[in-house]
Amino acid sequence: MPLLGFAPYGFDPFAELRRMQSEMNRLFSGVGAAVTREFPPINLWLGDNSVVVTAELPGVGRDDVSLSLLDDVLTLEGERRPRDEGDVRWHRRERGYGSFARTIQLPFRVDPGSVQARFNNGILEIELQRPPEDRPKKIEIRAA
Repeated sequence: MPLLGFAPYGFDPFAELRRMQSEMNRLFSGVGAAVTREFPPINLWLGDNSVVVTAELPGVGRDDVSLSLLDDVLTLEGERRPRDEGDVRWHRRERGYGSFARTIQLPFRVDPGSVQARFNNGILEIELQRPPEDRPKKIEIRAA
């Protein structure tokens, strides 16, 4: 009951706490977003009968990456190993190391026999073709 006595004086301590909480939520809303980002970052392009997936893999060797395909799901797995720097005292070390995996749902089934993967300058490019039997067929419309 004593809290009701604040209203006539124009001061509501709970309103001030709600305002402070709102400000703190706004300030910290972006914190941690970069930390939880998935690795590796990917791009996916659609063609008429194919899809191209690119992945940025800086510091990862071609032999440290593996690809697998099951129906319309592509899985990219690998490991980024730290360079052996010897006895070093780090001032800042932001690059992550260790195992990674990305599972990518493709927009259609692909032909596993026609998948091509290229690795150049830390960019992995995977081209996946749609099987001929799954490609859209053009239907001719005749006059009645």
